[in-house]
Parts: sequence; structure tokens; C-alpha cells
Amino acid sequence: MKRRDFLKYIGVGGAGVVLGGVFGKISRPPGAKLIPYLIPPEDIIPGVGAWYSSLCTQCPAGCGTVVKVMDGRAKKVEGNPLHPVNKGKLCARGQAGLQALYNPDRIKAPMKRKGTRGNGKPGEFEEISWERALKILSANIKDLSDKGEAEGVYLRTNTVRGHLDKLFGGFMESLGSPNYSQYELYDYRSLRFANKAAFAIDAIPHYDIANASMVLSFGADFNSTWISPVNYGYAYGEMRQGSGVRGRLVHVEPRMSLTGANADEWVPIRPGTEGIFALSIAYAILDAGLYSGKDVAKWKTALAGFSPSATARTTDVAAARTLKLAKEFAAAERPLAIGGEVVAGYDNGVSSLLAVNILNYLGGGTGAKGGIIPNPDELFFADGTQEMDFERGIAGFVKDAASSKVKVLMLHNTNPLFTTSPKLGLELALKKVPFICAMTSFMDETSAMADLILPLHTSFEEWGDDFTNPAVGAPVATLMQPVVSPVFNTRGAGDIFVALASAIGGKVAEDHHWMSYAEYLRAAWNDLYDKNAEISRGTLTFDGFWNKLLQEGGWWKKAVNPSGVKALSTTPKKVGKGLFAKPAKFAGKMSDYPLYLMLYPQAGHLDGRGANLPWLQELPDPITTVVWGSWVEINPVTAKQLGFKEGDKVRIESPYGSIKAFVFPYAGIRPDTVALPIGQGHKLYGRYAKGRGVNPIEIIPAVADKDSGAMALNCTRVKVEHSGGSGRLVKIEPTAKEHGKPTQHGRPIVQTITSREYKRLKKETT
Repeated sequence: MKRRDFLKYIGVGGAGVVLGGVFGKISRPPGAKLIPYLIPPEDIIPGVGAWYSSLCTQCPAGCGTVVKVMDGRAKKVEGNPLHPVNKGKLCARGQAGLQALYNPDRIKAPMKRKGTRGNGKPGEFEEISWERALKILSANIKDLSDKGEAEGVYLRTNTVRGHLDKLFGGFMESLGSPNYSQYELYDYRSLRFANKAAFAIDAIPHYDIANASMVLSFGADFNSTWISPVNYGYAYGEMRQGSGVRGRLVHVEPRMSLTGANADEWVPIRPGTEGIFALSIAYAILDAGLYSGKDVAKWKTALAGFSPSATARTTDVAAARTLKLAKEFAAAERPLAIGGEVVAGYDNGVSSLLAVNILNYLGGGTGAKGGIIPNPDELFFADGTQEMDFERGIAGFVKDAASSKVKVLMLHNTNPLFTTSPKLGLELALKKVPFICAMTSFMDETSAMADLILPLHTSFEEWGDDFTNPAVGAPVATLMQPVVSPVFNTRGAGDIFVALASAIGGKVAEDHHWMSYAEYLRAAWNDLYDKNAEISRGTLTFDGFWNKLLQEGGWWKKAVNPSGVKALSTTPKKVGKGLFAKPAKFAGKMSDYPLYLMLYPQAGHLDGRGANLPWLQELPDPITTVVWGSWVEINPVTAKQLGFKEGDKVRIESPYGSIKAFVFPYAGIRPDTVALPIGQGHKLYGRYAKGRGVNPIEIIPAVADKDSGAMALNCTRVKVEHSGGSGRLVKIEPTAKEHGKPTQHGRPIVQTITSREYKRLKKETT
């Protein structure tokens, strides 16, 4: 291919130059053929790698990446050293993204259902052309629009920001439907609601862990899975040793997570009482005269019932320990309190997170270095945050679908059937939707319910951007560019909606007149360039600015200055819901179900999205070192009382069902609590995920926080019994814990030969 043709088919007016290279073509030109590298394309040198900046989409953190491409294939992913979120670092999920690109189970072409919904077997779908697929989808939408029933079209996506979010929202608005929303299991909606109620900011701020002198964490596993673990992990290292003054970390949760294992002090609190404990610490600060604000009298009145002696029995934390922590927190130069997914996972999650916000207010850590720093609502930030539907959430959608309000459902990279309790009734509700289109790269539990499947590019094949939220106290925009040609007959979500708008016609087509998403993206950035002097500063033309974006991986402020940020304030009246006296509710009588059940996101699989990547299946869990399966963590004292040994197969039963898993005795968990990781137990989702372990969400009730609408994961009790069958964890589901047994469970990790074979091979080769 000639260079001028290469630039023509890129379709954006210029080549993206990244760290000294030029990226590969976006799509094959008409009539293109695969040819051997005896005649390599121009700009590609066989055997020589080039690095291209892009965006990691393995979780919503928004890390910048650089991808090594050699001979037209992506070979390695690393963190972008220029990016302010991850600073050149990258977690295991980001590294494993390559296995999504070349995964043998990717959907390779558009498919139309011809069999039973929910089956997901190859024979239930037939491959069709893109032209036919878009014609089917546009006809279903246009039919409703022509009847004046466009509100029957629903679009549900995973967390999407930047200009793809704007395109989705604009498309639905032009169509006349208000039903565009985003859903993920861990979307931190309770945290956003608590921040809005306390501080009037409908967002997640920047938690300046790096500059904090004391961090009091209530179930926030920021070293592993919480919000932006690479950023917070880097910040944690800075807090510990960056400034020469070692910061102190106290972690409060019933089960010791990776962050808890790295803490100076772990407080094994009774499940569901974290908010009460936070209020007790606040009371102790006020009672000792360690807060001197003008509103001290109001806070003393509001917190009168939360003395450490009054709450000790409820929280199972001694009053003396509460007083000690209160004095340490108040005396710290830069104290910071954070509330994580464990706390948000209760039915009173918002109330507990409000209690944590009270601590930050009393400690003076709002709008200050080492505390809570609101991300400024400027430049592109206001355009990149999808409004949170607090009132309805996923439960509201189920209600609409069950009542036949949903006529056409478009799903984009979201799998709610796997991440919601069966008691919610989502599967039954989906069966009532006349037409479902799933845009995804893999067949999963939810896409198997679709009538039409449109296969998506991966982040290595697609244009896009991300307005990181939460950022680092300053605006951050990351650009995603194609680094390789599409491996299969897939398309980007942006291109699908641009083509769909054209097919529907009318106002939708008028408002979305671009030829491609790449054209739309470039035009949108050109508009930002023209309107914001801060963005355009230092460049003479937009073409120069665009190439600089592609080289560096995006645009961001070079430094954060929290000294100019206004402190956040609150009052007892604002956080009234946080001043509660009762623990979270757990389903099941204690006499029948004596153990609390705690669910947590597994480091590699998160909410289940990483389970189809073998690198992540093979990655030992950072606490238990288990791989390729599920386990239940039980305190050794409890395990001994119940007669369990490590590797025993047991049945975990709640009032809503039962599952089976293998025992892992773990001293870092309360004796009255058991814990299971989320992420395994897929019924579909490819050969590496299907049939691996269990999904503990199947045995919890459909309980939501009454304020935010977030699903409560920690809301039931269980009993644990022998399953009645034999088997050890190391024999049935291979783990990294080999117990001294010389077996690799059929996995050729270490290749070995006998001395006789070695001598024979040596003789043959000499």
C-alpha cells in the first residue's frame, strides 16, 4: 500500500505519531489482501517494534498505555510514563488486555438469533453481514420512532465517558428517548450520592493519599480493586516513603483485604457497623476538644448517642481503641478518611459513607493537600460525566422491562445478568423485551438473550477518548487510537451509532452527519481546541495539536495545586441520614445462618469481566494464591470447629440458595464471617471462564440502597456444611498452593525430561 493511500484510509487527515512511530491502518481498504512480509507495507520494518500511546479499558480507572507493535501485531502493553493517573505503571488486568484482542472466543462477525434466547450455543445464532445487521436494528428503532413511541428504545452501557458518552446521549436525545443509562456492579453510585448529600458535589473527588499523613480506610481496598488501584497504589508508595515521613494507614473491615494486609493496623469490625464506628470516632474527637469549629455545639448534639462506650458492643471495637484512633486522626497533620466497596455494599451504604465524610470535615481534610480534592468542573469535564440515575438504577430498568415499557433494548459491553441477584428478576424481564441488540466482543450471560449481536472492536482496534473521572485533582483526557488492523469482522461502537443514525434518517441523521466515528472524534477535539485557550496553548495549528495528543496519549494539566481549592463544608442537617444508630441488615436468622457473608471483587477478575483471559485465571490471588477457581475464606478457629481442612469442598447456604466452594482457612477474617470472591461462575463467556468456580451473587437477595439504588452485596447470613462429596481443591480446581504434591494438574508449566531422554536428544543433535 502506498503512503498516500494509507493516510486516506485512516480517515482523520493525518497519521498518529506515537513515541517515534506511525500507527497501523484502521481498516483494510477495499479489495485488500493478506500478503507475506516479503513485501512489507511502508512504515513497517519487519522485526522492529514501535510503541503507540492509547487507553486501557479493562476497568473504568482510565489509565494511559503504550502498546508495542511488531510486524502488525500488538505484542506488549505497558503504562504510559507521561500519564498522570498511572505514571507508567499498569496492573495485571491492563497487561492481560492483549488476550482480549487475540482471544479465540471473540465474536467474529454480526450474528442473528435463530434459536432459543439465553442458550448462547453456536447453533443458536447465524452469521450475517453488517449491512443486514444494521438494517434489522434500524428498522426496529425507526418503527417505534415513526409511531411516536421512541421512549420505548433503551440504551444501557458499561461505564462510558468522553465523546462516546456524548455520542450515545446525543443519539438518544435526537431519537426522543430519555432512556440512556450506565450500569456496572462497581459504579460507586453510593459514594457519589454521599458526596452530593454532604458536600453538594455529584462526583467522586481525588483522594490525595500520596500526601496524607494518616489514612483511615473503611473497607476501601485501594491497593487492589477500589476506583483507581494503580493510581492509589502509586500514591500509597509515596505516602509511605516519598516525602521522607512515613504516613500511617489504619484499615477497618471484617475481612483483611490486600490493603488491610499492608496497613499498620487492621480493625476487624463487626460487619455492617462501620458507619457507627466512624461516628463514634467523630464523637471522640468532639468530646476531647480536638475540633474547634464554630459549629462544634451542633455536632456534639447530633452525635450525642455515639460515644465509644455506647457503640463498643455494637461494633465489637473496644472503647479504648476508638479513643486512641480518634486522637491519632485529629492529631495528624493531613488526615484522610475513605469509604470503600465493603461499606457501600450494605443496605445502609450511603449512610455509612456519609459518616466517613463527617470525619473528613471534622479533620479539616476537605479541599486540602493530603485530603479530599474536588476535580474541577472545567474544560471538558462537564461534558464527560454521565448523570447518575440515583432514583431507579438497575431495579428501575427491571421494573420497566417487566411492565413491557422496553420495546427495543441496546446493550453495550454490560453483563447485568451475571452481576445481579437472580431474585431481582432480570432474566424474566428481558424475556418480555421484544427486541434486544447486544454490542459486545464476547458471548456472555446477557448477550445470549439478544436477538442481534454486533461484535465490537477492542481498545487496540478502535478510536476513542476518556475524560477520566475521578481524575487526579485536575482535568485528564486520554486518547485511544487503533494500533493494529481489526483482527475479525468487528466495528467500533461509535461507528455503529454513526451508521445507525444514517440508516434511521430524519433528525437523528441530521444531528449525526459524520462519515465515521474517527471523523466525529477529530471534529469534537477541534471544537475543544478552538474554544479553550488552555488546551490550545503551545501549538500553532490543530493538526500539530492532534499529533501531539496522539504522541503523548492525551491532554492533562502538568501539575495539581490543591492550595487553591475551596474547602468543602457540611452540616448535621445535610448528613442527617448518616446519623443512624442501627447496623446494616442481614437476611436470615442467626440461629439458622450463623455466619455473615462478605463478597468482594477479585483482583484479576473484578466483577467477572477478566475471567475469560487465561493470564488472569493463572494469576495467583494476592491473598490466598488460589488460581482457576473459587474458594471460601473461613477463620481457622471456625474451620476447626466445623471440622474443615484446607481444600475441603463445602456447601455455602443462604436463605436464597446454595453454592459449593473449597475451604481456605484464613486468619485475616472474623470468626463469625466468611468471604467469597466475585468474578467466577460464568455459564458462558468463553472456554477459559465457562464452568470455573461459582458466582456467589446467586445466593444473595435483591436488596438495594434506598438512597442511591446501588445493589447491596453484603446483605445475608449463611451456614457452611460439608458438601457430602469428596475432593480437594488441588485435585479438582488447580491452585498455586501445591501442598508439596509434584503435579501440575495437566498444565505444562515446567517442561521436564528424563536423563535418558536428554542423553538421546544430545546424541541426535551432535
